[in-house]
Amino acid sequence: MSSGLTAWRHGARRQPRFREPRAARTTNEQGRTFVKVDQRPRILIVLHQESSSPGRVGHMLIEAGYQLDIRRPPLGDQLPQTLSQHAGAVVFGGPMSANDHHEEFVLRETDWLAVPLKEGKPLLGICLGAQMLVNHLGGKVDGHRDGLVEIGWYPLRATEEGKRLMHWPEMVYHFHREGFSLPKDATLLATSDNYPNQAFRYGDKAWGIQFHGELTRMMMQRWVVHGAHRFELPGAQPGRDHLGGRLIWDMHLKRWLGEFLERIFGRPAAR
Repeated sequence: MSSGLTAWRHGARRQPRFREPRAARTTNEQGRTFVKVDQRPRILIVLHQESSSPGRVGHMLIEAGYQLDIRRPPLGDQLPQTLSQHAGAVVFGGPMSANDHHEEFVLRETDWLAVPLKEGKPLLGICLGAQMLVNHLGGKVDGHRDGLVEIGWYPLRATEEGKRLMHWPEMVYHFHREGFSLPKDATLLATSDNYPNQAFRYGDKAWGIQFHGELTRMMMQRWVVHGAHRFELPGAQPGRDHLGGRLIWDMHLKRWLGEFLERIFGRPAAR
């Protein structure tokens, strides 16, 4: 799900909540049981619905050795005043727009992005998260001039800067009707025809992508079912192409995502 699709807010069914591994319980020689404190570094996960999940971004970060600190600002969760106790942050997508200034949490969250930027913490914005970052940096978020959307699988082209950084997938999955300008002093890493700003880096630690690599198969199935009315929008692909494209392109997208997350956050043992 992605920004600019506000009508989903009240209509989508719940997705299964993302579950982290439970805290380990240990019994000592005296038979007393206690909970072992988790010493893994934390990544702040910012979600925008009760039903939202970090999907395989969450799974990959856990496998890399991190624990997740999940916050949902629209539900009243507060974001930390500092990330001194976190190794970085990921801000995910959602059905609202980064331009929904009547939503107080949108304004607060956009302003809050100053925290990781000032503290030099790794930050990844996905779709809505990237658009909030663009607004924070003085850029612009709006729809396509001809009303076109990206809902389905679309070609991605790495820029020369992007190619020097890593290998990129040829096709990526989208679900949005708004895009963003490239912020001043940001580096464009990937582009496409209808929405030319697909991925960027700002400084050494802040990154934004317009597309979705985090979707599990179950997540995509739910988006396709509950977002079917969006497939009539100009430029959107029919539902059969969403899951059909996944069979062809998702393996490459998943491999890229793992490499991309490691480039942004590294691994705890290497920090």
